[in-house]
Amino acid sequence: MGGVDIAEQTDELDRPEESASADLTLVAHGITVTACVEESGSGLVVVRPAGDGDAARAGAIRAGDPIELYWVGGEEERTLKGTVSSIEAGDDPRWRLAVSGPATRSQRRKAVRARVQLPVLIPWAGGQLEGTTVDISEAGIRALMDGWGVPLEPGNSCQVSLDMGDALVHVLGEVVWNQVKGSQWLLAIKFPDVPEKAADVLRRRVFTALRDERALARG
Repeated sequence: MGGVDIAEQTDELDRPEESASADLTLVAHGITVTACVEESGSGLVVVRPAGDGDAARAGAIRAGDPIELYWVGGEEERTLKGTVSSIEAGDDPRWRLAVSGPATRSQRRKAVRARVQLPVLIPWAGGQLEGTTVDISEAGIRALMDGWGVPLEPGNSCQVSLDMGDALVHVLGEVVWNQVKGSQWLLAIKFPDVPEKAADVLRRRVFTALRDERALARG
């Protein structure tokens, strides 16, 4: 890593863990890049852009650019502001980010989504649709349902019950879009107004799934 020495390691709530996945937003350019954290300390975080980093690799990022770093810490998404300190270009680029101060709870946490399969029930047309979630967030789900009759259409309101294993969560949803293939309906449903207790349960389940994914990726 070119001699970078980051001696002080910090809690995952205040700094991302090494090898963790993070989102890096280049504030001045409106670009968000997925990155892997290689080194993490109180004043410097080193990341390796991946996947969506092509646009930034092409030259959008500059030393001194303001950034916002997002990662999963505990049972929530955390964020930290800073600036680009230096850039290692090439086929395997790395960016050094100067950071300071404590991390805070991300305000975009409702958009954090995890692949989780949970039983879901939706009362509809005098009966009940049954299916399984594809992914969930604090603000909605995608679910594959065993459909019948007239499909739910975008804008339809529906009651959604999610079996979390140790509890049932009931929320009011609104269909955003659907994909109907015979008796299989893929529904995207948003939750416009989630009670705080239900939001807490959903959030815990999302971040538990994300931590499990991260542990599995590490082997």
